[in-house]
Amino acid sequence: MSASANAVVADLRDRIRQFDGRALRDRAVLPFGVPEIDSRLPGGGLALASLHEVCGGGNDAVEGAAAMLFAAGIAARTRGQVLWCLTRPDLFAPAMAQAGLAPGRVLYVEAGDEKSLLLCFEEGLRHGGLGAVVAEVARLSMTASRRLQLAAEAGGTLGIAVRRFRHRREAGAFLLPTAAVTRWQVSVRPSVPLPVPGVGRAQWLLELTRCRSGETAQFEVEASDAEGRIAFSSRLADRSPATVPWRFGASA
Repeated sequence: MSASANAVVADLRDRIRQFDGRALRDRAVLPFGVPEIDSRLPGGGLALASLHEVCGGGNDAVEGAAAMLFAAGIAARTRGQVLWCLTRPDLFAPAMAQAGLAPGRVLYVEAGDEKSLLLCFEEGLRHGGLGAVVAEVARLSMTASRRLQLAAEAGGTLGIAVRRFRHRREAGAFLLPTAAVTRWQVSVRPSVPLPVPGVGRAQWLLELTRCRSGETAQFEVEASDAEGRIAFSSRLADRSPATVPWRFGASA
């Protein structure tokens, strides 16, 4: 069977699974601890034995870094070692630690190219002895993502594909369909002013642009703390539900 035919078959299988939300509801999940978000995810959190996608909301380094920290905060709340696969050794460990992911928990794999990186990603997910596997990838085809999803299910491991693009023209690849269970975009928002001089906790706009057996949504949150936990934005705490800037919709 040709590669294109394999991709079509994998896509059909994925679409069939979307009609049956029972499999997702029965899986173990990792809650965010934010009811406004967890209530929108099947099972009340991120499915652990699954692939998830994260990308910066823009093309600049600031929002790319926010996406990395969001992924680091999720990985920090899993149990065990975290495998982080990359092709460029430019992660800033102190920032990761501030998002809850201590350096002693992270195993780094630097691959020579994305093909090798995807192989490491898949093997890490299939291993079954890791808390999470994170990989920085630019291109992620339906066939490759399907292999990763199956590996995550086999190993019972949470996988996060951080979509990192070298050029602006590559960013459109994030709109193409994959087998990931959820897809998130992270954009930076101004911090809430403090009553004294200083810099407030970073604020993010989280966009859940795909959620299998769920709905799309937007949430304004405070960035990951030293335990990897995000929080409902304090700027919204005193506003009525009617004025909160959430947006929900159907997700394929």
